[in-house]
Amino acid sequence: MLATNLEMDEISELRSSLYNARRTTDALFDIVRPDSLYERPIPERHRIVFYIGHLEAFDRNLLSGRLLSLPDSTRDLDRLFAFGIDPVGGGLPTDQPSDWPALAIVRHYVQQVRDELDAGLAQLREGAGTGTAEFSASQLLNVAIEHRLMHAETLAYMLHRLPYDRKAAPAVALQFAPAPANPAMVEVPPGPGTLGVSRSDDIFGWDNEYERHTVDVAGFMIDRYKTMNSEYLEFMNAGGYDNRALWSDVDWAWKESNRISHPAFWRREGEQWLWKGMFGEVPLPPDWPVYVSYAEASAYARSVGKDLPTEAQWQRAAYGSLDGKSREYPWGSKPPDSSRGNFDFKNWDPVSVSAHPASVSAYGAADVLGNGWEWTSTVFAPFAGFEPFAFYPGYSADFFDGKHYVIKGASPRTAACMLRPSFRNWFQPHYQ
Repeated sequence: MLATNLEMDEISELRSSLYNARRTTDALFDIVRPDSLYERPIPERHRIVFYIGHLEAFDRNLLSGRLLSLPDSTRDLDRLFAFGIDPVGGGLPTDQPSDWPALAIVRHYVQQVRDELDAGLAQLREGAGTGTAEFSASQLLNVAIEHRLMHAETLAYMLHRLPYDRKAAPAVALQFAPAPANPAMVEVPPGPGTLGVSRSDDIFGWDNEYERHTVDVAGFMIDRYKTMNSEYLEFMNAGGYDNRALWSDVDWAWKESNRISHPAFWRREGEQWLWKGMFGEVPLPPDWPVYVSYAEASAYARSVGKDLPTEAQWQRAAYGSLDGKSREYPWGSKPPDSSRGNFDFKNWDPVSVSAHPASVSAYGAADVLGNGWEWTSTVFAPFAGFEPFAFYPGYSADFFDGKHYVIKGASPRTAACMLRPSFRNWFQPHYQ
């Protein structure tokens, strides 16, 4: 089929967005010293070199045959970088650096795939076609863009655990600000919590975001800010990690077997706690949000007589409004910028929860988007009307296992395009 001028304009914009996303991930890999690209900072994950090839392999495997006709010239590497080297018996991966292609081969593969994709996308701009009845060109390109940007975020989690001497720090400055003067709770009256996106809307969403619906939410109170390091430190000093009554059986067993006694990015030196940032350590900032697992967050909540919010409660507190409609952003309709939150790759680490007064929602919740994802008590599951993407059937469905929890909001490394109200993220409860 031939595309309209409007479709061509959209494809041109998406092509530019894909190029920008490539620059983001290229810059991320540049942080790692070349002799450390075969390291594995997190035992359960692939070596860093896998992800260099994976991003291009994903784009090629997604677009080839569906949107573009590409030469079958890199089949073995396409498969290797699509799946990696799977561990035997479901245990931790045991592959060695020598099991992977040399860096020069990986770099050549990346460039070759990009050249082939770009040539094909250039033909699309000239009106060669825009997809099929099953999926559109814009949907496929949005998937490629957001998949890459998601990896830019999760790779930052991985690189956070890489030793400092294996990273080349860019010019960054950690931000400090006084603790908020009023960390009290705010009241959210009863009303609708709007979840998801409608297929009739001209908005991209992943398969788990469909279909749009509302949930009647009873009135509740919610903290104005995310839980701060200073508040969590009180929990620790009161013996929270040793109080069996605060932990479920499964969470207690995890904590004990892994000797978890504090947040993953805290380190004690004498009588002082330090925060292990992306590129260096600083004295623990009391007003930064605490980064913990679902298990730790749940134990803390019980210690102060509260609960983690449900997904619908979080959604209403963040995006609800006094007129009953769902806002485009917590603060209204103005596009996200650095005055509204700590997101879109502007910082590597958190900032004070009170650093963005312009972020406040209709009900007074602040720092809602960015600065750290927030756990909800909702198990990740499909909405009514869920249909997996035919070209990516396992994206969400593989995680509807009752073992993952919805997280909402964003981190400092979340792209602005994923700040839409319907976006859902999810993690296992013991991921710190």
